[in-house]
Amino acid sequence: DVQEKARHILGELISTYYIITPELPRLTQFYLPQLNSFISGSTFLSAISATTTPEPKCSLSRVCPPDHFALRISSGAADVVGPKICFDGKIIMSHVLNNVGPGLNIEHFNFLTLITIEKTQSFWSVVDNQMLYILAYLKEIKPGMIVLVASFDYVATKMTKEITEVFVGMGSTLIKSVKHRDNWVFAGRAGTENRSVFEKHAVNDEKTNIYERWPEMVEVGGCLPRTQTDGHKP
Repeated sequence: DVQEKARHILGELISTYYIITPELPRLTQFYLPQLNSFISGSTFLSAISATTTPEPKCSLSRVCPPDHFALRISSGAADVVGPKICFDGKIIMSHVLNNVGPGLNIEHFNFLTLITIEKTQSFWSVVDNQMLYILAYLKEIKPGMIVLVASFDYVATKMTKEITEVFVGMGSTLIKSVKHRDNWVFAGRAGTENRSVFEKHAVNDEKTNIYERWPEMVEVGGCLPRTQTDGHKP
């Protein structure tokens, strides 16, 4: 709270000044209403707000530039804990929110309005008619829209070539390698084939799996440009 911070700053000044001026408590009592009024003034609060250090969003280690979105995507862990997506400082998908499910969990946004075009899409990827539905859904995403994807449990049981090509067109370079029970997270933009730096893939291998029949959870995070660019750093 900015007003509380302002009062804290003035309180420290009063405490320091009291060492030099023992009569300050009497003066403070007299002028306290005026001090509170001053603290509540818009000019003073604006000055305090301007010096407040912004906090990183989505548990990142740094604050993103004004023309970027903070982003963190985590895949599911085995078939127990669902994936989580944080975008621009808000958790929009998680096990706790009860809006994730086995398969591909997808969100897409209009970057100009930050409006989710549709509700979170959670798909089972083990039956053919679901594959047709996913393909139709992906093809409806308009060029320039931001696309966020997190896997959970079964992902590529019957992944079609058409679906993988759509993700390639969004900047994925790993989707063609995703197999049965692999973990995969991705952030890209529809209508671009520029390689996305927001992508990770963990291979399902009994020799290296963390969760018996499932690999380790994968995660990506960083600052995503608000507009399409030829290349960027996370």
